[in-house]
Amino acid sequence: MRILFAPDSFKGSLSSKRVSEIMWRAFQEVDAQVEAIVKPMADGGEGTLEALAKATEHEKVTFDCTGPLGEKSKSWYLALDATRAVIEGANIAGLPLVPPGKRNPDHTTTYGIGEAIQHALDRGHRDLMIAIGGSSTNDGGLGMLQALGMKTLDNNGQQVGKFGIDVANIERIDLSSIDPRLAETTIRIASDVDNPLTGPRGASHIYAHQKGATKEQIVSYDQSLHTYGKLIEEAIGQSLIDYPGSGAAGGLGFAFLAIGAKLESGAKLVAEAIQLREAVQNADYVITGEGQSDEQTLYGKAPGHVAELAQQYGKPALLLSGGIDGEFEQLNQLFTSCFSIVPGPKSLEECLENAEDYLFQATKQVARLILN
Repeated sequence: MRILFAPDSFKGSLSSKRVSEIMWRAFQEVDAQVEAIVKPMADGGEGTLEALAKATEHEKVTFDCTGPLGEKSKSWYLALDATRAVIEGANIAGLPLVPPGKRNPDHTTTYGIGEAIQHALDRGHRDLMIAIGGSSTNDGGLGMLQALGMKTLDNNGQQVGKFGIDVANIERIDLSSIDPRLAETTIRIASDVDNPLTGPRGASHIYAHQKGATKEQIVSYDQSLHTYGKLIEEAIGQSLIDYPGSGAAGGLGFAFLAIGAKLESGAKLVAEAIQLREAVQNADYVITGEGQSDEQTLYGKAPGHVAELAQQYGKPALLLSGGIDGEFEQLNQLFTSCFSIVPGPKSLEECLENAEDYLFQATKQVARLILN
């Protein structure tokens, strides 16, 4: 029997690669002869590079950059060939890179993501896939655009800083010195959200709290990002503030749209890169998973996309999740069966600490059901 393991990460505890390994080990303990196809998944957030590195031929490219707090840092991206490269925003300016006590979007920046793009352009890459989920930022892509050459001036004509707090000080924008190589570069943005830049469903109101913003900051950011967005709209002659996905990664989606990038489903882009469709066709069962499942799993999340492909080819798709919130009937629209790996009421700390064991034991029970 051939089993495809294509889980997302269990956020805060296990990478998608590690989840795949644990699932496979559980099946092997039940039947050592089981054949596995391992395709760790991601949807544009943390773990995207790791998932692609597991499943594609690549060169790991390291470079110096600015970290999320403005510190000197090192990061890496994947060169798939001379033309194509994959950059992960969470690997450069992700929330896990900022200590909990320092999480405040006033003091984080996307500048390093712009430096990564510059580095890839210097190497000759002109086809970029950039995963932008999981950011620690709410700067509307200010830092990233500055690294690419945008000038942002305050009311004294002075260049403003590159952090979230500096967005409110921008009075004028000059895009004339933006890197000209961007015009000849295809940039596809892997994202899993459709929020606009501002408003009740915008970047600040929906996501800034988890990045350390207070209620007062959220209101202030929504206003300053709207003003900033209008300045950029005027400069490029396009209306992008309300474009679905412009609010992704604290408004980084908006900044990429402004330089001609296309926003696409992160799960679909990753699935395409790792040839997931072919793997589904060759499997007898498809097993996926994630840290928390609800109705949003059905819309753009990695496990939902895996299950869609399984449904297309008539393959049973099983979901193992750290927690299931909502109605099973909704999830059963795509998944043949859904399982929570947590054995009874547990605190979040217990779940994170014992995630490997819980996942192994739950997967082993699924394996016994399928293989015996």
